[in-house]
Amino acid sequence: MTAEELRQTANRIRLDVVEAIHASGDGHPGPSMSIADILSVLYFDQMDIRPEAPRWPERDRMILSKGHACPALYAALARRGFFPVEELNRLRTLEGMLQGHPDMHKTPGVDSVSGSLGNGVAIGLGMALGLRMQGIGRFAYVIVGDGEMQEGVIWEAAMAAARHGAGNLIVFGDLNNHQSGGHVTELSSLYPVEDKWKAFHWHTQMIDGHDVEAIRAAILKAKAEKDRPSFIGCKTVKGKGVSYMEDNNAWHKRVPTAEEVETARKELAGA
Repeated sequence: MTAEELRQTANRIRLDVVEAIHASGDGHPGPSMSIADILSVLYFDQMDIRPEAPRWPERDRMILSKGHACPALYAALARRGFFPVEELNRLRTLEGMLQGHPDMHKTPGVDSVSGSLGNGVAIGLGMALGLRMQGIGRFAYVIVGDGEMQEGVIWEAAMAAARHGAGNLIVFGDLNNHQSGGHVTELSSLYPVEDKWKAFHWHTQMIDGHDVEAIRAAILKAKAEKDRPSFIGCKTVKGKGVSYMEDNNAWHKRVPTAEEVETARKELAGA
């Protein structure tokens, strides 16, 4: 895809998030909106996957460790062809396949269950090492939140990944400086984030997490690192793309009204 197509796809994902949460009456829009550009580049440009064969053994893997942002993941999967787009409107319903947090047993294209925060890096490491042991030259990608990085298991996995030279493990940090209770820097700050991952012997980069060209370039650099896992710190805005949501933690978990959906449609025009 061209950069413009990736930007438009990211905004289509955002609009899907708003509409799905409105239809279901539940969900986390803010944390979903900040990772839309990362998902766009991964699923529509970088990952080797087969929507017609979701369990293809030689595929790249992607773990959404901040599982509450799953509406964005589901939108990416639907737009990529893993299941009908209409399924998005059955988010969090008993008759639907889209759970409130990702479930690999219910949703095609989901590579791991998640929701209990902090586990994604360890799961991704296991997948990365498994791929390497089988001689499969693919990558395991993980998206973690900055508030989530307060979990100690993240750093246990970071140590193990460096110890095993997991060059096929790439972790994105969604650095929007928000968690459910407020600003990360005010609650239990882990900034400067990059210094910490460097200290754990990871290859690190810091980028604008809404610049699709920067995301793509960072992934290519990370792929070139054969003997070290990579951390890509993505500076993002919670609720990105919709004016009333941007940098507003009230939208961590909230349902837009019909009028707010219309505003989002106008602001994401072209998606």
